[in-house]
Amino acid sequence: MTTQTTTSFPAAHRVDLALTLLRVVIGAIFIAHGFQKFFLYTLPGTTGAFTQMGVPLPGLTAPLVATLELLGGLALVAGFLTRPVAALLAATMLGALVLVHLPAGFLGANGMEFPLALMAATSALALSGAGRYALDHVLSRRQ
Repeated sequence: MTTQTTTSFPAAHRVDLALTLLRVVIGAIFIAHGFQKFFLYTLPGTTGAFTQMGVPLPGLTAPLVATLELLGGLALVAGFLTRPVAALLAATMLGALVLVHLPAGFLGANGMEFPLALMAATSALALSGAGRYALDHVLSRRQ
């Protein structure tokens, strides 16, 4: 018994569509979290929370993380500087895992499953790049 998969898109296009979906969804999550740190919690509130969580240098770390999440999320959605931005976001999630979420365990309140998923997704984007449907691809073709 043989099965054939027929599709209107070659494998390379399906991968590019998958990368686009991943970039846009993960980027939107980071935009929301960066927005939250700037405008809902405010930077002083975020700095206070980072202080309570034991994050080193919270006066510096909080605005850097908020900016990276907001602007980095926008960059992922656009597919702009995807590899370096995704690598920075993955490093940020590693820090969040080690400093905040690991002691809470895998599941539950403040558990590590969500930042672990974000770290895996951004690590995958750092390794793979943005794909064809991204500003990175458009800019590389012009050079």
